[in-house]
Amino acid sequence: MGTPQFVVPIFDKIAGEHEIVTIFTRAPKPVGRKKILTKSPVHEWAESRAIPVHTSIKEFPSSVEVDFIIVAAYGVILRENVLSAAPCLNIHPSDLPKYRGAAPITTSIYNGDTESAVCLMNLVTEVDAGDVFMREKFEIGENDTTFDIEKKVSAIGGEMVLEFLRNPEKYPSIPQVGEPTFTRKWTSVDELIDWSRSPRQIHNQVRSIGGRTKINGIDVNISGTKMNGDQLEILRVQPAGKKPMDWKSFVNGLRGAEIKFGK
Repeated sequence: MGTPQFVVPIFDKIAGEHEIVTIFTRAPKPVGRKKILTKSPVHEWAESRAIPVHTSIKEFPSSVEVDFIIVAAYGVILRENVLSAAPCLNIHPSDLPKYRGAAPITTSIYNGDTESAVCLMNLVTEVDAGDVFMREKFEIGENDTTFDIEKKVSAIGGEMVLEFLRNPEKYPSIPQVGEPTFTRKWTSVDELIDWSRSPRQIHNQVRSIGGRTKINGIDVNISGTKMNGDQLEILRVQPAGKKPMDWKSFVNGLRGAEIKFGK
């Protein structure tokens, strides 16, 4: 069970050693200006391997016998009918009980964390509260983006699942210890840049969820930044209605005008 692109390499590794009986993923969604109905990356991957696909948890096939249910960024809360059908293993990208919930990767980057972890855990009815079988920590670099961390999680998570499935008895379940913290879904409002925040806070925002602002009255999406000491350097932008471009090209288009942010 999974949906986004970074899950595909995980499922691909599993398919190399095990039979995947069926795939559950989110239903196709309208994408782009033309609102073209588009299947999820996991959906397309499953079809390329002729694996049956379900796009609603209501379709959960109680008649199918499975040894394990593997869940990674599925985006749907599972109920007892699924949890009781077989052991449910979830690949969770945070150092539990820190960052339970919908957006652990973006939240850790937004908060400026320098490390996180991948936890292979048992799914229970309470969100991300199950026991942990395996835990592997990793570093978050100063300029790592959500895409960069997703690749790390994909590589680590895929190996963890394979290792566990080779010998499940080797990995006892360990209850989570400590006070849990929770994440939330980010909205378009969160992407608006508050230029009164520190350069590093703005950098963390851009590399996690993106940043929208006005520059000289132009609506701009800032898609790439880096830190030079304590200063923020803008690398890439996309003005409204135009293609992405590097910062220098955008400034050249202003023809020497004084740059005003947030106006």
